[in-house]
Amino acid sequence: MADEKYDLVILGGGTAGYVSAIRASQLGKKVALVEKSLLGGTCLHKGCIPTKALLKSAEVLRTVTNSSEFGVDIDAFKLNFSRMQTRKNEVVQQMFNGVEQLMKHNKIDVFNGVGRILGPSIFSPQSGTISVEYDDGESELIPNNNVLICTGSSPMPLPFLSFDGNTVLSSDDILKLDKLPQTLAIIGGGVIGLEFASLMVDLGVEVSVIEAGPRILPTESKSIAKALQNDLEQRGVNFYVDVQLSEEHVSTKDNSIEIQIEEELFVFDKLLVAIGRKPNTTDIGLNNTKIKLTDKGHIVVNEYQQTEDKHIYAAGDCIGKLQLAHVGSKEGITAIEHMFDATPISVDYNKMPKCVYTQPEVASIGQTKELANEEGFKTKTFKVPFKAIGKAVIENTKNLNGFCEIVIDQENDNVLGINMIGPHVTELINELSLFQFMNGSTLELGLTTHAHPSLSEVLMELGLKVENRSIHV
Repeated sequence: MADEKYDLVILGGGTAGYVSAIRASQLGKKVALVEKSLLGGTCLHKGCIPTKALLKSAEVLRTVTNSSEFGVDIDAFKLNFSRMQTRKNEVVQQMFNGVEQLMKHNKIDVFNGVGRILGPSIFSPQSGTISVEYDDGESELIPNNNVLICTGSSPMPLPFLSFDGNTVLSSDDILKLDKLPQTLAIIGGGVIGLEFASLMVDLGVEVSVIEAGPRILPTESKSIAKALQNDLEQRGVNFYVDVQLSEEHVSTKDNSIEIQIEEELFVFDKLLVAIGRKPNTTDIGLNNTKIKLTDKGHIVVNEYQQTEDKHIYAAGDCIGKLQLAHVGSKEGITAIEHMFDATPISVDYNKMPKCVYTQPEVASIGQTKELANEEGFKTKTFKVPFKAIGKAVIENTKNLNGFCEIVIDQENDNVLGINMIGPHVTELINELSLFQFMNGSTLELGLTTHAHPSLSEVLMELGLKVENRSIHV
């Protein structure tokens, strides 16, 4: 058993977990963090950071390929996929070292093992004592006053086809490739599937995206999704939407996979299954608590991330809200501040920015026009194209079809949502996140002086357009 009782034990050292640990330490609490693998979790090792590192390499390749448009002629160059992977690993390692240092700096005790919640016992009258099992078979008990569950999520396989790490790949597996396939099928037209589609087509892979629903990016604006699909199609990605696959449509061979799509048989070198993620909530001892789960296995929490066991909280992918690293961090900090009476602001998911790191990039905050209309709002929309912005034209003189769109409530002129597709919108969205957090008006957005030339001028023009005062559109 641990030498002394902790104020808090956190299960899971991913983004939500380690950020929460730091916040609790800032509040003067004694914190233990249990992680069965590596600190940083999926985001650092199998998600956000490695994929964006590879996407950066693809961006450099795209720039070199199109360099003659900028007056720079390059006689010869080649893609070095091995070096791309090495650089990706170097980026991940550097960030991982940083997280380890943060744990030491904030005096957080890290237990590298599998953690499970125990029920009431002689050690504690309430559930929550954590049992940590190590690789060597040894175990240890960590008594505590509070628990925060941040166990994350894992790639979801097709019900009729398991991941094999060779031909049928998860998003974890595809990051480990030592060479590029010639052909790749991606089942799932959501964020993960499309980011890999954008990456792989830039690297010269023949990519086909198969989506069961009527369109890609179902959580984003229809106009945004259509614009992104058009751009990816122009770059060579094949799309098959509204295609329902079953066991009879898919078969694996020695080093390939066959998929029947609308009576036609296609053969691919690799298949990436990106149909969603499942919460890691099994075998962590929830049966020893009062915690309730949804039908999909997500932990049920209140607005402050508190479960039915009031001393146990949960944050991140395991609660099934927006499965985004920055949202998990926000949920975790909210949980910590509520747990230790620091008067938090509850998470407003309508004010959480969402990003898709394809080329072109997609970003949004709040509601789409379609969702707002479904919820009974009477809406009006305004749009500003990037081609009206000088810095955007400098960035890309060809195929500049991006735009920003704002959704307004007709009754009170409140901003319901903003959707963008175009250059560096995953950075621009942060201005809009502050704008929404501060309950800004479109006039304030429009009257805020933006440096010229800059991409963010598109936001100024958008605010002015709502007020019928736009200059360049």
